[in-house]
Amino acid sequence: MLNPSVLEDGLAIISLCKKQTGDIWQAHFGAAAIGSYFFVKNNHNLSQELAQLVFTQAESMANKIIERSSKRNPSYCDENSSISAILDALDKTIDQLHWVGHNVIYTAASLLAINELEGWGSAEDIAGITNLIQSFERTVPGRSWIGFTASEVKKMVITEEDGFPHISKPNELSLLVLEELAQFPIIYRAESHHDLIGHMLTFSHALNILFDLGHTSFFKRGLLPVLKLIKVLRITRNVKHEDSIKLVSPIDRLPLQPAKRGNELPTEIKFWEKDYSKQEWDYGHVFKFSNSFYDHLRRVEQLKESYFENFRYIIAQSSQFE
Repeated sequence: MLNPSVLEDGLAIISLCKKQTGDIWQAHFGAAAIGSYFFVKNNHNLSQELAQLVFTQAESMANKIIERSSKRNPSYCDENSSISAILDALDKTIDQLHWVGHNVIYTAASLLAINELEGWGSAEDIAGITNLIQSFERTVPGRSWIGFTASEVKKMVITEEDGFPHISKPNELSLLVLEELAQFPIIYRAESHHDLIGHMLTFSHALNILFDLGHTSFFKRGLLPVLKLIKVLRITRNVKHEDSIKLVSPIDRLPLQPAKRGNELPTEIKFWEKDYSKQEWDYGHVFKFSNSFYDHLRRVEQLKESYFENFRYIIAQSSQFE
C-alpha cells in the first residue's frame, strides 16, 4: 500500500528549506521522503511488510522536520503553472555542475511528486521551491574532490577522448552510470568518494525523471554536468589509500578508509529493520540512493552482479547503524 502523505511531506520540506534554514541542505530530507514513495511504487516485488517499514522510517524522518501544528494554506496553484515556474528556476543552472547536481535532484523530486499528486501547493509553496532552486546560481560544483579543486572541476571539459557513449534517452544513461559504478575496485568511505558515487546515481536519475515527465531538453542539457562528475570519479578508480593523494575537502581526511560492505540490500527486510534515525537516515541517502539505484536497474536489460556488489559499499553500512 502506497502512502501519498510522504509526497506532501517531502514537498513541504523542500519548499520550506530556505525559509526555515537559509540554506539548501534540509531539502535533502524532502527529496528522500519522495524517494521512499517511488522506491516502493516502482519495485513491485517488495512485500507489504517491507513497504510499511520504509514508510514508517520516512514518516519518522519527516516528523523531525515538519511542524505539524502549523496551518497550511488550503489553496492550490494550477499544476501547469507550478511546473513552468519550477522549470524556469532550473533553466538558470541546468547547464553547469552545481553542488553535485542537487539543483536537478530537488527539481526532479518536486516535479515527480506534484505529478503523482496531480497538483500540490499554494503560490507561496511553489515560490519556496523555485527560490531554493534559483539559489544554486553561481555555486560551486561541490566541496569535496579527489585529484581536483572545485575550480578545476568547474573548468573541466568533456572531449571525444573521454570515450563517453552517445546518450539520447534514459536507458542509455542508466547503463552508463551502472557500468561506471561497477568499475571501482575500492570504494572509500568519504564524501569525496562514496558520496560522490552515490550522487552520480541520484543526479543521473533526476535527469531520467525529467525525460520521463516530458522535459527532454533539460535531460539533454544536464548530461554535460553529470559527465563532468563521472569524469572526475574515473580518475579515482585506482587510488590507493597509501598513495599521495590530492584531497580537497573540509571533512575528509587522509588516509582514506575503504568503505565497509553492506550485508543487506534495500530490497531485504533486514535492511529496513535497522534504526537509521540516530544517523539522520544518512542525511536521507538511505532512501535517495536506494530509489535511484533500483530505478536505474529497471531501465537496463542485464542486471550484473557487479552493480549490486559495489552498491553495497555506497548504501548505508550496517556497522554505522547498529
